[in-house]
Amino acid sequence: MLVIAAESLLKFVYMAGAISVALYGLNALWLTLELWRRPRPAYTPPPVQNEWPRVTVQLPIYNERHVVTRLVNAVAALDYPHNKLQIQLLDDSDDDTRALADGVAAAWRARGVNISVVRRPERTGYKAGALAYAMDDATGDFIAIFDADFLPTPDFLRRVLPSFLAAGSGDVAFVQARWDHVNRNYSPLTRCQALALDGHFGVEQPARSAAGYAFGFNGSAGVWRRAAIEDPAVGGWSADTLCEDLDLAYRAQLAGWRGAFVDQVAAPAEVPPQLIAFKRQQARWAKGSVQTLRKLGGRVWRSPWSLTKRIAALAHLGNYLIHPMLLLLLLVTVPIVWLNVPVPAPLAALSFTSLGPPLLYAFAQRRLHADAWLPNFLALPLLMLFGMGLALGNSIAVWHGLRSTGGSFARTPKFHVQASADEWRQSSYRLPISRETLLEALLALYAGAGVVGAVYWGNLWAAAFLSLFALGFTLMFGIEVWQSRGPAMQPSPATGTRSAAPPRPATQQRARQGAPAQRPEANERGIGD
Repeated sequence: MLVIAAESLLKFVYMAGAISVALYGLNALWLTLELWRRPRPAYTPPPVQNEWPRVTVQLPIYNERHVVTRLVNAVAALDYPHNKLQIQLLDDSDDDTRALADGVAAAWRARGVNISVVRRPERTGYKAGALAYAMDDATGDFIAIFDADFLPTPDFLRRVLPSFLAAGSGDVAFVQARWDHVNRNYSPLTRCQALALDGHFGVEQPARSAAGYAFGFNGSAGVWRRAAIEDPAVGGWSADTLCEDLDLAYRAQLAGWRGAFVDQVAAPAEVPPQLIAFKRQQARWAKGSVQTLRKLGGRVWRSPWSLTKRIAALAHLGNYLIHPMLLLLLLVTVPIVWLNVPVPAPLAALSFTSLGPPLLYAFAQRRLHADAWLPNFLALPLLMLFGMGLALGNSIAVWHGLRSTGGSFARTPKFHVQASADEWRQSSYRLPISRETLLEALLALYAGAGVVGAVYWGNLWAAAFLSLFALGFTLMFGIEVWQSRGPAMQPSPATGTRSAAPPRPATQQRARQGAPAQRPEANERGIGD
């Protein structure tokens, strides 16, 4: 009787996990088909505006010694009327980034750029807190945001702002542009990340936007209408989730505003070269999106949106739930194959949904990189293994997201890695190995034991499935150990290469440095890194 009960429980859990994973694949198929039937809008040059609106560009940074100069140089080169553009460098740093930020801001200010450095007494609320704090000094009617690793092109604002200014666009709260990648070909890891992000920005975001469904602001390379942020029905920036961007976007759309996605405009950025940094980024997104689901899921379901739109929104907010489902499948499949427990045959019919993610990534590459889509797409097998290997860390993050609000904002370090010769291991920003690495090794052994059992019983389907987990966790463990070799060096305050960081003042006052009214022409600019 006990054996029968255990087998029934294993079957039930397996079925629940298999159906959940199938729904994830089905969602990818739906988004791909949704976009496939809609022709991509042809590029049209930005219209000539008689009067451009005031824009504030906010650059939230925290300990970004390697990229802060590159970021400010790119933003200072934006081709926009000098009397309508304000740049705020929101610096929460407590290392030598402070001196670098002050130096590059002063250099551009001396050349007529309206740029100020804003510092807070305390780093309360992390990025959301910094964005909210700086609004008091912001002069723009529109707020553009770029994270530290971004390099917007000079025409970015002129190409994005028309989406707010066209007739009938008064209810557009935010416009999100596509992310591109300055270091796609740096390593196999960066190629996999670029492929995954292209799937999001090449299919998922434009499909949701084109269908009129809710979608998220991605936190960077986008512009907000200030009136939408300050709308009492929206509530402004909030730090009670780690995805403050997704949270604000959904609250705005629930309040009657809408978003716009422009995949014809791309902002290059750097993807993490360190696997542990990539995992940290993914875990933060997983925790924050689930926190947003907890916070707003009920409001979404009770909203006057159509049933299809509500289901699409909940699927979007719950996207990271796939990882605990995958981990659950691993944990139950191993005893199922060793006990030779038969699973319901109809589940095999769900396997067609596994085509969803590959088709999504292939279609995204065809849309975005027609001349190089196949070489880019060949990173898919490795991306699948990384996806399996992320199941542990993202499941832990989802668990924390289901149980708590807010939390520590674990930043993703940026290393100014673009060319293949660029090195990052000597940076003090390099992250150490955690206890999670050992758990990944144990899960690799666990999955490997399942492969042995599946082969023994002749269950080749289960053997192939478990092999993905075994290889994925082995890959994570091996790369993390390999990338941890060698000591990290402390950078110096002056050059960002060695020595200790300067001490942080005990107290800070709001530092908003004045800016001159004059600004030189774009072709006179250029302050090197």
